[in-house]
Amino acid sequence: MRSIWKGSIAFGLVNVPVKVYTATEDHDIRFHQVHGKDGGRIKYDRVCSVCGNSVQYADIDKAYVSPDGEQVVLTDADFAGLPAAEKHEIPVLEFVPSEQIDPILFDKSYYLEPDSATPKAYVLLAATLERVDKTALVHFTLRQKTRLAALRVRDGVLVLQTLLWPDEVRAVEFGSIDDAPAPRPQELKMAETLVDSMSGDFDPGEYTDEYQIELQKVLDAAIASGTGTIEPAAASAEDEAPDAEVVDLVAALQRSLEAGGRRGAADDKSPAKKPAKKAAAKKATATRKGA
Repeated sequence: MRSIWKGSIAFGLVNVPVKVYTATEDHDIRFHQVHGKDGGRIKYDRVCSVCGNSVQYADIDKAYVSPDGEQVVLTDADFAGLPAAEKHEIPVLEFVPSEQIDPILFDKSYYLEPDSATPKAYVLLAATLERVDKTALVHFTLRQKTRLAALRVRDGVLVLQTLLWPDEVRAVEFGSIDDAPAPRPQELKMAETLVDSMSGDFDPGEYTDEYQIELQKVLDAAIASGTGTIEPAAASAEDEAPDAEVVDLVAALQRSLEAGGRRGAADDKSPAKKPAKKAAAKKATATRKGA
């Protein structure tokens, strides 16, 4: 990994020098646009709508158009004059209970590495956060943009997760939910039973992105063929599924439980069994305890 930022965490009067690394990356296969007729790459040109000339990126400024249609153009100098936190300091604002931060606020994640020959202050801060089970709220400025962020510990490493501002989370009002009848006790009991039968410990390694795997197989086959094109896939009939609204929820939940039991029995014979095996193992353990 390559560091994208260097600075320090301001923890009271204690300074914790750190390097910042992007913590996540997507594994999506990248495509570029081509002309379908001859395969030529599609290129884009930044053209001014007034003079018709191509414009270099260095000559481009940012403009804002007000609701009334008034346009204001800002240059890099204008942005530099705006108030912002110290560009190379992450000040701790306060410590809050971790459960009070709604997951919908989490944006991007970054790893922090100690940037000191003696990382004692880094280790102290990480150990303290683990002991108090709290999250530090900090200010983090990256690429001229200041964000509120959560500082926590993951496997002994400090992790910084930028947070959305409250007005960046959309308010939601669905009238269809307000008018919906409350679930009946029998429906709740059956739903809870279904949830219990499908419960297990979360292990992200048990899940894979099947779409990307199959897409890579298609691309590998095209490359191996030497033609550079994809053979058209044979048409296959889609599985028919009832699309009518389920009226009797209890009956539907019961069928789900029965179907889960049949799948569990079949999966126990398969070496590729994943989450359901864990649930089946729990059931077996409970049976042995009750015997």
